[in-house]
Amino acid sequence: MKIPIFPLNGAILFPKTNLPLNIFEERYIDMVDYSLSKNRFIGMVQQKENNSLYNVGCYGKITVFNETPDKRYLINLEGISCFNIVKEIDTGCKFRICEIEIFDNFNGPNLQDGLKSTILDSFEKYKKVKNINVNLDDISQLNVVDLLKLIIMVSPFDVSVKQMFLELKSNKELYENILSTLEIELAANQESVSIN
Repeated sequence: MKIPIFPLNGAILFPKTNLPLNIFEERYIDMVDYSLSKNRFIGMVQQKENNSLYNVGCYGKITVFNETPDKRYLINLEGISCFNIVKEIDTGCKFRICEIEIFDNFNGPNLQDGLKSTILDSFEKYKKVKNINVNLDDISQLNVVDLLKLIIMVSPFDVSVKQMFLELKSNKELYENILSTLEIELAANQESVSIN
């Protein structure tokens, strides 16, 4: 399958999540026009410092779009599946198009609801430290896997850390890695506070 690629560092998409995007750069307005004229698919990928793309991303479908009076697009991308980039295709377009190979991850048994309180406790401390504007009462209604995905999407983790989460294979790995990342970030913050 060939799809347009949107390399937007820090903005990460997971299967079965929604990502609202404000598209204002000309080449990415062209990308949305292209996508709307085809199957409405766009692949979200993180970009390395040398502008090369990470190999794993997630593609989504444009489910809602609005064109603003100043010619921007406000779109919602609904995550469908993760993919590996097979190759980048030279099309002469201003945006990148890649041939992708879809794979299935974040599978295995659903995580027990009992794990939710541990991750919510850690995230509550982390969100206070990082001033993340998320209502815990709202997100506590999510199942554990959806909660984990949302935490990754709203947290200011480093690009390489977000990428690592996207490449994990199972729900259990996702849970363990997010919990340890939150604990490491909280400990690092505590250390910097005590040094100052």
